[in-house]
Amino acid sequence: MTKKHLEANKAVPAGGVTVVGVRHGLELAIKPGQAKGLGKIITRPDSPDLIADVMIEPVQVHPDDRGFFAELARLGSGGIAARMIADGRRQVQVSMTLTYPGTIKAIHYHYEQTDLWAPVSGTLQVFLYDLRRNSKTFGRTNTVYIGVHRVWEILIPPGVGHGYKVLGTGPAQLVYLTDRHYNPEDEGRLAYDHPEIAYDWEIQHK
Repeated sequence: MTKKHLEANKAVPAGGVTVVGVRHGLELAIKPGQAKGLGKIITRPDSPDLIADVMIEPVQVHPDDRGFFAELARLGSGGIAARMIADGRRQVQVSMTLTYPGTIKAIHYHYEQTDLWAPVSGTLQVFLYDLRRNSKTFGRTNTVYIGVHRVWEILIPPGVGHGYKVLGTGPAQLVYLTDRHYNPEDEGRLAYDHPEIAYDWEIQHK
């Protein structure tokens, strides 16, 4: 097996890190020595603790006596949705998922695809981990709580591991745009409880 074709389920130690894979010039790895926890909890969109190239943008919600209205993406007019414009390289896909309470979906990552997540209902505990070995925030973990009580959109670049847990007693719905049509060859997966990433999915009981 060549270095180019390393896969997550065959990760190997190299130079003090566990290499996940190398593709299209992007080397992904896991930094050792993580203490179990939530990493940096992000409480504002411009937090200095945010993983490099991850972007957060609050959604403007307009409630009235009938319910509410919110724009999820205005393509071509700036903001974090600016990367979601179809061109010769990008082929935008819009998808939605409904997930039942207590469910964990993690850990996914991509070599090429950028995701834009927009919560529609429920509450999500979003996990982010910087797998990019050349990133200034390599090995950093973020936790972001989003949903009906904090309507934030999150842009997740290639090489950032991601996933979520549905909190509360009801299901959550997530609309997400991707700048590529789904390609299983571009998607990698790690166990949600990967021991070297050491993310704590349990209720914190603070």
